Amino acid sequence: MSLPIHSQSRRTEPEQPLVGDLALRRGRVHEFCGPSRILLAARVMARTQGPVVWIRPGWVAERLNAAGLQPLADPSRLILVQADRDETLLWSAEEALRSGAAPLVIAELLSPPALTPTRRLHLATETGAEAARRDGFTAPLGLILLPGQGGAQGSESRWHMAPAPSRTLLWSDEENFTLTRLRARLLPPASWSLRLTPRSEVLDPRPLADP
Repeated sequence: MSLPIHSQSRRTEPEQPLVGDLALRRGRVHEFCGPSRILLAARVMARTQGPVVWIRPGWVAERLNAAGLQPLADPSRLILVQADRDETLLWSAEEALRSGAAPLVIAELLSPPALTPTRRLHLATETGAEAARRDGFTAPLGLILLPGQGGAQGSESRWHMAPAPSRTLLWSDEENFTLTRLRARLLPPASWSLRLTPRSEVLDPRPLADP
């Protein structure tokens, strides 16, 4: 049975701030990739309220250090799920999104999901958005985290973030990154230089290299 990507009657959901004046559409599933994808997801978490469901592959050696999120967001908001295989991880993400109880659901994957699993995540997010509206809550936002250039089929948008060289040879608390919108349904590819300090963020447009 084929699954629709989205229903024609679905109402437009509010946007979730990303960095600068960039935003993500709530009620949909977006993709973060690249070496700094976890930091980008943590910055989204910092701009949300309520519980955050973060689902990870339990068979890998690396572990998410919840205390490391403290400078950005309260780690007590985090519901950390360790899945035993890919199918369980995707199922857990579906159920969390479908419930509408958490405004942010993050799923770390080791390889891009096919189109059908991504469609199922979108449909679960739409169901969760309806449940959240009934209860007066914010529509959920789904994030898929992938290594490399990502490649989840059917994601609403795909963002790549990687460290960039420092602008100065002197010591500084500034961190530099390149943030690239590789694809989006309604927007063209674009790239930005992102400068982060403990107190601010600066987003500058930059020429877009071939992704």
